Amino acid sequence: MEFTGGGRLEIRVTSADVGKRVSVRYVTDSGEAGGMFTDAVGVLTSWDDGVLLITRRSGEGVRIAESSLVAGKVVPAAPARRRGPSATFPELARATARAWRPVEGEMLGEWTLRASDGFTRRANSVLPLGDPGLPVAGALAYVREWYAARKLPAYVQTATGAEGTQELLCAELDRLGWRREVSAEVRIAALAPIGDLDADVSAVRLSRTVDEAWLRRYQRFEEPGPAVREVLASGPSVWFASVAGADGTPAAIGRCVVDGRWAGFMAVEVDPALRRRGLATSVMAALARRALDEGASAAWLQVEADNDGARALYDGMGFASHHHYHHYRWAEA
Repeated sequence: MEFTGGGRLEIRVTSADVGKRVSVRYVTDSGEAGGMFTDAVGVLTSWDDGVLLITRRSGEGVRIAESSLVAGKVVPAAPARRRGPSATFPELARATARAWRPVEGEMLGEWTLRASDGFTRRANSVLPLGDPGLPVAGALAYVREWYAARKLPAYVQTATGAEGTQELLCAELDRLGWRREVSAEVRIAALAPIGDLDADVSAVRLSRTVDEAWLRRYQRFEEPGPAVREVLASGPSVWFASVAGADGTPAAIGRCVVDGRWAGFMAVEVDPALRRRGLATSVMAALARRALDEGASAAWLQVEADNDGARALYDGMGFASHHHYHHYRWAEA
């Protein structure tokens, strides 16, 4: 990381650069005399009262005293991907939303308020893709009232780490008393290599509808209800995959939504006693082949940061991180 100009370290960022991607070097107290240098790269989301807030790709905020800066500059957006499909954040955010549609929705300017009787945060949160048509604080007040009327907690889904994501909104939510509750990665890959995986797809059954056996394996399914089935069945072209199990509960399941060039993979789950036998790979390959038949060429999925097994599986299939998404919940007094 190069900060020098004419052989000297320079601070070339100011409060006027809020909203831009920056790279800074600063002194942190390491417990040793003189401290040590540390670098931070991300979006400069505020510079108030002598303190900078930089939001990293993962959504983590780093607060830095202005007095500790030794170098800094504005830097370009993260380099374009060198392999796999290209995608803008708005395109991918809309594709992921179409694959998990709520039971009820309302537009507030360009924000979408979504409710589904509490089934998953994604289907019960605001998707803020643009201008709500009023100041953010006023929009969030309306959001709180809208969810309270439905006896649901108020959530806002945001994203960080790609060009056009919502680091400034994340900082505003934090300032106004909302708290980040969970984060995950959105990953993308070319679809054809997934369909070409060396996998036994002969035991994978594909269906247009979700049945009771599939739901028994699905970890998010707790009680029968119309919202669960309605959300799972939503999307332009939905496929459910299952591998038969010994007791009538599938050994493995998966869901795929085909939407133009995109195939979104969700709910890929395997009986814990049968993991590491290639069942998840078989499910993914079977769904990918069906999506390829329908004209899709690119794949996406969402994976939580602490799911090491799934992350390793998807690494091997060629998936790479596109951006991170987060759910902020109103922290009621």
